[in-house]
Amino acid sequence: MRLLIIKRDKLGDLLLARPVIAHVKSIAPDAEIHLLANDYNAWVARDHPALTHTWVYPRVRSGRRVHPLAALQQVPLQWQLRRQRFDWAFVMGGDESHRAIRRAIATGASRVVAYAQDVTAYGPRLTDPLAPPESGHEMRRMLALLEPLARSLGVARGDVPRDIAPTFTLPDETRAHAAQWLGARGLAARGYVVIGLGARRSKKQPSAEQVARWSTRIREERGLATVLMWTPGAATNAAYPGDDALAQAVLDRKLAHVHPFRGPIDPALGLIFSARTSVIPDSGLMHFAAASAGGVLGLFADPLDSAPASRWAPLGPRAFCVEAPKRIADVADEDVFRMLDPLLD
Repeated sequence: MRLLIIKRDKLGDLLLARPVIAHVKSIAPDAEIHLLANDYNAWVARDHPALTHTWVYPRVRSGRRVHPLAALQQVPLQWQLRRQRFDWAFVMGGDESHRAIRRAIATGASRVVAYAQDVTAYGPRLTDPLAPPESGHEMRRMLALLEPLARSLGVARGDVPRDIAPTFTLPDETRAHAAQWLGARGLAARGYVVIGLGARRSKKQPSAEQVARWSTRIREERGLATVLMWTPGAATNAAYPGDDALAQAVLDRKLAHVHPFRGPIDPALGLIFSARTSVIPDSGLMHFAAASAGGVLGLFADPLDSAPASRWAPLGPRAFCVEAPKRIADVADEDVFRMLDPLLD
């Protein structure tokens, strides 16, 4: 039996799918499990031991840029996927995804499982439509998509442990790069905390004043430095809002215990995985930090207007979150440190 999991979302979304892939293997231990992901996120799960093969397609659109050649490059890939004659294709996401459903149907899989509100929009090739859930964590929503497979095999999907969480192993070169960066600044592994600023919505970000107060308190009470991490660019960039201005407002305070890091995700992960812990707004980096030994305090805000913690909270034995009614900038320091102090021990 051949199964295809389609995951076309961002980095954190695919990280949350890693335990789901492992659970597929527990339901169908003899199956070949294939993953279809894009050239931006595929590396997150490429090393998963349950995967037989990872298929990678180029993104046609990144931000507001359209890449016509990428559409042409997908044609032979689609032909290769049809040749696999998949028994099952799962559109692995916690809500309806029109593009992913059509991509799954185009593979010619015998059975296609996906969340869909209007099943008539896709025709009979969407063989196993499920009603999109109204609540629940994203990972639990993805696990629920496995019910048709379990029924067809005559096995129970099983009670998934409540403490199930994503795992991720850093490449050796990433760890080495982090060690070199830290050594050049006189920092030791676990001798610092990462505070992140990156968030697509500013309401989930700490203010410059909060970062200054938090980092100073961490230094005075725990003797730990702070690595300040942010998304490069201007906040006005509609496709990928950056945090240069907010970061500069912190750096202008010239706090000796704050070390700036402005760089790509691979070295950023190395620093996160070597930290005592991390404080990061809702983002892919937050989910990676949850998979690190230090864990994470995730920052959320305005659940009625934005992605709520009930769906996107970080998962793991050392993963906590603070959710503000409107803005993280309004949260009292004591409310933050009530959750952060156990992670600093």
